Amino acid sequence: MFQATTHNIRIEVQPAYLSEQSNPAQNYFYFSYRVRIVNEGSRRVQLLSRHWIITDAYGKVEEVTGAGVVGKQPTLKPGESFEYSSFCPLATPTGSMTGTYLMIDAQGEQLEVEIPKFILTEPNHYH
Repeated sequence: MFQATTHNIRIEVQPAYLSEQSNPAQNYFYFSYRVRIVNEGSRRVQLLSRHWIITDAYGKVEEVTGAGVVGKQPTLKPGESFEYSSFCPLATPTGSMTGTYLMIDAQGEQLEVEIPKFILTEPNHYH
């Protein structure tokens, strides 16, 4: 598991390779990742948007931005958490993802929360 804490918001990420969805002969490698967002602070926060930086083994970078996650903009009271799963196809058997969530607290202050860099790797790939 990969994790980072910024502004008392802990982000945990657990990636996985989905062999049944992948086609290595066609340079198509499909990964899932489960994210858990935990409010360890004393103020209510809401997730507004996401910014992902996805890098494949060739160093090709794709940036993805958008409102919320999985169509939601969850609000977390102190001690609450939110979990979701998403997916990422790559043209290489390894890569990485990192980024930030933009959140806002109850006082209207915007918080940029780090998503820890995590590695995507096809388990039978030898470096």
